[in-house]
Amino acid sequence: MLIRDFEWLIALADHGQVTDAAAVLRVSQPTLSRALARMEEELGTRLFERVPAGLVPTPDGVAAVAAGRAVVGRYGQLVSELGARRDPDGGVVRLAFLDSTATALVPRLLGGFHAEAPRIRVVLTQGPGHELLHALEAGAAELAITSTRPVGDYGWHVIERERLVVIVGPSHRLSRRKRVHLSEVVGEDLITTPTGFAYRSTVDDLLAAAGVALRISFESGDLLAVEGLVAAGLGIAIVPEQIAGRTGSVPLTFASPPARRTIGVTWRTDRPLVAPAARLLEFIRSVGNPDLGGGEPGSRLGEGLT
Repeated sequence: MLIRDFEWLIALADHGQVTDAAAVLRVSQPTLSRALARMEEELGTRLFERVPAGLVPTPDGVAAVAAGRAVVGRYGQLVSELGARRDPDGGVVRLAFLDSTATALVPRLLGGFHAEAPRIRVVLTQGPGHELLHALEAGAAELAITSTRPVGDYGWHVIERERLVVIVGPSHRLSRRKRVHLSEVVGEDLITTPTGFAYRSTVDDLLAAAGVALRISFESGDLLAVEGLVAAGLGIAIVPEQIAGRTGSVPLTFASPPARRTIGVTWRTDRPLVAPAARLLEFIRSVGNPDLGGGEPGSRLGEGLT
């Protein structure tokens, strides 16, 4: 059965006459009668009793008409939703982002975008980097803010480069320092994200480059939780600067070399972006960031739509 069949079935139930329903549907009476016979044959039951006054739904017909109303209603809702998603001024865009960008970067970007396009609705999801890529692959998100450039059919545009810092507890032996070499934290317990998280790879690479191996005491997928554990004196951590000090941890900058994490927006290039997503992407690309490679405030970020 087609959506049209359900629409015709509902018209027959509403009007109770083949003549009236055919006139409303703008089809011939024989065409509508044949369609009804075909539907009854397909469903294996009589849907209407033919009486002198017209048509009366049978019990099976009542159930079929109710199901038809649900199908037609949901189809209409789907058409409306898809139309809204294509509307560049009032549609919907789905944005996935790293947990660690939830408190500063994402609100800043969306605040500016909302001022420019107040009618566009942004549906947000957050999580670790590998889950964000799965969301893009599955079509559950059009754009994702991640810390790695995906391999394959993905575009990538750098938004900012976050400065990373070492954080210690307020009573830690290094808490009065401003800067620290990683070699000075040898023997400390490290609190970090689990294996498989992109951020874990960033931390592991930093430690490996410095020739430092630390025992991991706690793992958490939430960098804010990591900061809280450090503030409680349960170890040290390496986190983005904007997370440091949230609940009392003390930030220490890297003495040499400075450590940064690149944050960018990514999207699939093997399918076209819906208009609202393309508009949000263009807005993100147009926003300058003074922390990006020493650029000036208001400068446009340079990577293209590749």
